[in-house]
Amino acid sequence: MLLRTFGWSFGVTAAGLALAGYLWGAEGLALVAILSVLEISLSFDNAVINAGILRKMNAFWQKIFLTIGILIAVFGMRLVFPIIIVSITAKLGPIEAIDLAINNKEQYEHLVTSAHPAIAAFGGMFLLMIFLDFIFEEREHKWLAWLEKPLSKLGKLDTLSVVVALVALLITATTLATAVPHGGGDKSSTVLLSGIGGLITYLVVGGISSYFEDKLEDEAEEADEELEEMSSGGKPAGSGASAVGLAGKAAFFLFLYLEVIDASFSFDGVIGAFAISNDIFIIALGLGIGAMYIRSLTVFLVRKGTLDDYVYLEHGAHYAIGALAVILLVTIRFEINEVITGLIGVVLIGASYWSSVVRNRRLGESSEQRDDKAEVTSGV
Repeated sequence: MLLRTFGWSFGVTAAGLALAGYLWGAEGLALVAILSVLEISLSFDNAVINAGILRKMNAFWQKIFLTIGILIAVFGMRLVFPIIIVSITAKLGPIEAIDLAINNKEQYEHLVTSAHPAIAAFGGMFLLMIFLDFIFEEREHKWLAWLEKPLSKLGKLDTLSVVVALVALLITATTLATAVPHGGGDKSSTVLLSGIGGLITYLVVGGISSYFEDKLEDEAEEADEELEEMSSGGKPAGSGASAVGLAGKAAFFLFLYLEVIDASFSFDGVIGAFAISNDIFIIALGLGIGAMYIRSLTVFLVRKGTLDDYVYLEHGAHYAIGALAVILLVTIRFEINEVITGLIGVVLIGASYWSSVVRNRRLGESSEQRDDKAEVTSGV
């Protein structure tokens, strides 16, 4: 199970480190290894969130997530995306931006860093919406009941998460974005527009995914009714083909949603990577190896049913997302070390995991006590 799920990750790691050592020597090998660890530590909560979505998809789309999805994650977000950002912000052609990334690494790094307020606002708002929609939703299991119970009641107001996100964006644009360091000046309008773009992206992609997911559930219910009619001798009202086709559509949009989530998580890693190296190929290789492990971990969590066994893990991951969203917005003006960002996520997920273990032990002990009581009663 472990080798089957992580086999590609192990292979990519070995090949990537060997390539780094061949092209850049011991220093390049060390940088790639450090960047891989950075990506894993920053994106562990991403794996938990992805697992919660991926378990709704069939084996085919799980394979797509690990194949096409990893190509998008490595080459799209870790290599092509920074070049596109430089091309747009510096008003350069794609070829010029690539030439700049290869031959003038310091200037390329400066341009990517200058685009950080827009990137942080977009990613921060997208991730903030994920957190808010989770925390405002009524759930069977509550980790921090003293906080989640009142917030779930407030969440009955359908537009509350959007309102809270817009207020957070407005505060960010009028305070943190008014004096961006390193010669950035006033980036209020940039942050405001980028943040609204992130919010719109979440509403569109998330809304379409939810729509097809709901329709898929309706089709599944109809299919169950048809099966009941067939078993009772009635004629089926239709075939199950539509449900299969609709599952494909739902999975496709969930796949797009997963890719946007991954993009939002990768923003801080890509920007933070320039503190370690300004070589785009070293960054893409190091972060790509880390992204491969995150995807393998996602599939592992799904196949092991970890989220069902440890019910508070999703809570911890979403709290980590909320923390990351706030950190992204704060970094528009203030610098926060990537180690702090990674540790916050690890601590929150670790705490939620331990709470799940304690809960399982308590339920196990209660079950054993009931069984003992039943045995005593039957013996009497």
